[in-house]
Amino acid sequence: MSEPTTQRGFPLLPSRLSRGSKATKTTDNTAAALLLAATVVAILWANSPWAQSYSALLDTHLGLTFGEHHFEMTVKHFVNDALMAFFFFIVGLEVTREFTIGELTDRSRAAVPVVAAAAGLVIPALVFLAFNPSGENAHAWGVVISTDTAFLVGALAIIKPKFPARVRIFLLTLAVVDDVGALIAIALFYSDSIQVGPLVVSVMLIVALALVRYLPMVARGPAYAVLGVALWIALYLAGIHPTLAGVAVALLIPVFTPERRPVEKAVDQIRAFRQSPNSEYARAASRSLRESISINERLQTTVGPTVGFVILPLFALVNAGVRLDSQSLSTALRSPLTWGIVAGLVIGKFVGITGATWFMRRTRLGELSPGLTLRRIAGGAALSGIGFTISLFIVDIAIAEPDRQDQARIGVLAASIIAFALGWAIFRVTDWLSPPEPVGLKLIRPVDPERDHVRGGLEAPLELVEYGDFECPFCSRATGAIDEVRAHFGDQLRYVWRHFPLDRAHPRAFDAARASEAAALQGRFWEMAHELFDHQDDLEWSDMYRYAVTAGCNIEQFDQDVRVHASKVLHRVTDDVEDAEEMDLSATPTLFVNGIRHRGPWDAASLIRALEEKRR
Repeated sequence: MSEPTTQRGFPLLPSRLSRGSKATKTTDNTAAALLLAATVVAILWANSPWAQSYSALLDTHLGLTFGEHHFEMTVKHFVNDALMAFFFFIVGLEVTREFTIGELTDRSRAAVPVVAAAAGLVIPALVFLAFNPSGENAHAWGVVISTDTAFLVGALAIIKPKFPARVRIFLLTLAVVDDVGALIAIALFYSDSIQVGPLVVSVMLIVALALVRYLPMVARGPAYAVLGVALWIALYLAGIHPTLAGVAVALLIPVFTPERRPVEKAVDQIRAFRQSPNSEYARAASRSLRESISINERLQTTVGPTVGFVILPLFALVNAGVRLDSQSLSTALRSPLTWGIVAGLVIGKFVGITGATWFMRRTRLGELSPGLTLRRIAGGAALSGIGFTISLFIVDIAIAEPDRQDQARIGVLAASIIAFALGWAIFRVTDWLSPPEPVGLKLIRPVDPERDHVRGGLEAPLELVEYGDFECPFCSRATGAIDEVRAHFGDQLRYVWRHFPLDRAHPRAFDAARASEAAALQGRFWEMAHELFDHQDDLEWSDMYRYAVTAGCNIEQFDQDVRVHASKVLHRVTDDVEDAEEMDLSATPTLFVNGIRHRGPWDAASLIRALEEKRR
C-alpha cells in the first residue's frame, strides 16, 4: 500500500482544472497573496505623502529607438498594453487546453458551468445598465462581466469551506468561459477605430502563426516569439487592443495528449544517459522529454509563474492606486457608476450563476458533478463577484476621465470586499445548518446504480463499496474474498467497485482503470476487470487491447473510446479519485459497509461479520 499522488500513468489526459495537488493550490494561493499585497501597496502609496511619486512613476515614459524610428509609452501603458499580453496569452493557452482535452470536452459536464458563466456575464451587465442606462457611464458595462480567478482561488483558500474540491473545479471551469466572454467583449467593444492596412497584416501574421506547427520542432519556439511580437505591433497600429495578440498566439499553439511512442523514446534515451553520461545523450534526452509534452503545456509551466508572481502584481500596483480621501469617497457614494459596478458584480454575478445552475438542474439540461450541491454553487457564485484584474483593465480602456476612473476603481474594490464577505457568510451558514460528516468516515457520494459498477441486487439491504486499483495485489486478494462474501449473502448484497489508482506505487493502475471504463461502455466492465486482475504484472497499454478482445469487446470501438472519446472514460475515473481524495483515503482497498468506512481486516470472514452486524 502507498500514499496517493496526483501524477498519472500514460496515457492520462487530465484537465488542469481537475488537478488537486497541494503544489498547485499553494502556487495559486501565493499568486493571490502577491496580488493582494500589490493592491494594498498601491492604495497606501496613492494615499500617502508620497502620492506624487506614484503618479510620476505611472507617467514615466519608456521608449525604444531604431535609427530614425522612435517608439515610447508610459509605464502604465507598458504594463497594461504590453506585459498584460502575457496574461491573456496564458488565459488563451488554458482555454485551448480545456476545450481540446480538458473539462470542456465533456458536453454534459461542461453544460452547467458554461451556461452559468454566460449568465454571469449577461446579468451583471444588465444590472449595471439599470443604474447607467445612457451617457458616458453606459460604455463601462464591461467592467462587471469578469471574475478574477486568482482572487477567487485565494478566497476559497481563506474561507476553507468543507469539501471545497468540487466547487473549486466548477468555479475554475466557469472562469475559463468567463475569460472567453471577457476577451470577446474587449475585442468587439473596447478597441479603437480600425485601420485596414495593419489589420490585413495582422491577418497574414495569424495565418503564418497557424503554419508554425509544420516547422521543425527546434524552430517553432523562436517562430512563435517573433510572429507574436509582430502581431502585437500590427494590432496596436490597427487600433485593436494589442493584448489580444497574446490570445491569438495561444489559440494557434497546438495542444495534444502524451503518446506512448515519444514517452518510451524519452525513457530509452534517459536510460542510455544513465549508462553512459555525456553531453550528447543529455541533450537528446532533454529534447525527447520536451517533445513528449505539448508546447501548450510547456508554456503554461514556464510562463505561468512569471505572469502570476510578477506581471499580475505589477498590474495591480499600477492600476489599484485609487485616492480614498473624503472627497473621492463622497463622490463615489453618490455616483451611479460606482453603485452600478457594485450591484453588477455582487448581485449580478450571484443571481446569474446561481439562477442558471438551478435552471439547468431543474430542467435536466445539465448535471452537476457528483457531490456538488446548489448551496456550494451559491457560495462560489457570491465569490465570483470578486472582479479585479480584467475589471480594472477595462476601467482603463473604457473610461477616459480620471475622476470617473477613480469612481469605477472604488466600485471594483468595494464589490470585491462585499463579494468575499457574502461568500464567506454563505459557506459558513450552510456548513452550520447542515454540518458535513467527518472526513472519510462516511461515503460522501451515495451509490448510483445508473453510474456505478454494481453486482448483486440493486435494491439489496446490504451494500459493500470498494475503492481500489487493478495493480494492487491487496485488491486482487480482496476481490477473491468478496466473491465469497457475495456467495454468502446472494441478492441481499450489492457490491460496488470505484477507482482509486495509487500511481506512485502502481504506475499503470490509472491506465488499467481507463481501459476498464472503455470496456464498460460496451457492457464488459466486470469481464475486463477480471482480465486486469489476472494480469497485474502486464498492464502496459499495448496489453489492454488483448485483454479487451478476451473480455468480448469490439476492439475498434474500444480504441475509439480510449483515444478519440477519451474524456468519457477519463471523467469516470477522476470522479472516483476526487471522492477518495476528499475522504482522505490513503490505501487500497478501502471498503465501506452500508456507507460507513470499514476498519479492520478485509478477509471474507471479517467482511461477513461486519455486514451481519449491519443487517441486525
